[in-house]
Amino acid sequence: MLKRLAVVLMVVGLLLTSSLPIFAQEGPKVFYWISHGDPADPVWVFFLGGAEQFAADTGFEVRTSFHAGDVPSQQEAVRAAIAAGATGIVTSTPDPGSLTEVIAEAHAAGIPVIIMNTEDKTSGRDAYVGGDNFVIGADWAQYLVDNGYVEAGSFVWMPVEVPGATYQVNETEGIDSVFGPLGVTYEITDATLDQAEIITRMSDYLTANGDRIDAIIGLGDLVTGSIKRVFDQVGVAAGSIPVVGWGNSCDTVAEVKEGYVNAATWQDPQLTSYLALAQAMMTAGGIPPTDIIVGTLYGPDKAEIYGGLMGCN
Repeated sequence: MLKRLAVVLMVVGLLLTSSLPIFAQEGPKVFYWISHGDPADPVWVFFLGGAEQFAADTGFEVRTSFHAGDVPSQQEAVRAAIAAGATGIVTSTPDPGSLTEVIAEAHAAGIPVIIMNTEDKTSGRDAYVGGDNFVIGADWAQYLVDNGYVEAGSFVWMPVEVPGATYQVNETEGIDSVFGPLGVTYEITDATLDQAEIITRMSDYLTANGDRIDAIIGLGDLVTGSIKRVFDQVGVAAGSIPVVGWGNSCDTVAEVKEGYVNAATWQDPQLTSYLALAQAMMTAGGIPPTDIIVGTLYGPDKAEIYGGLMGCN
């Protein structure tokens, strides 16, 4: 992974020093950055920051939009990019197969499409930049197993903001690859995208089911970042229930430092957006793209580092 990343960064450097004048001679280039996420979700603020940094560094226009899980709206945004003659399109995937048709339409118009954040291998995309959610889910489950937090017969609660979304489906498949053979059971519950409602729903579930929960996996940043507030509201001591999950917010960094969350995954969102747009630029310039996998599981010893990347410290 690091070797491929180094190669891509080298190519980006070459493009920035040699290809940009060619692009400039051909006229202004516009890239579209289209997210299935919600701008209220803290991780998408970091993703957006990477897109804005790419625009600032290259001088290219990057038109961004959020669609909060609204598939038809996102499909129309891709079609609008095609109609506008986009140089390249970077987009995340709301649901498996949901963008396959519009990606084919983009290719028919000669426009490369790079998927970021949520993979869909069968979509026809040119390349993927982001975490492997199957592997990330398996890593969370394996962490709980390896540290003795769960075993055969254990029950794990897995709250998520958007049940059935691509990220949840892929993460759960990875989790099940570890838990299934061991006989560890789990339940996924809907927490919504509203922060206040998330805390209410999670608190209600924990109150009703706390005695049987052996561990928690937060399948999204908003739910993992709400653990402290939920535990404090229900009267659950930090560390009494092991928790792993996403860690792309300052709330979760603080929870890891204070022992509410045992380990969390930093998704490298700024890097993901920047490299996805660079891949689109490369592909438009005739250089074949390549998949790039990112993401790191961190504990209390590394929380300060990743908190610094998020501006939390």
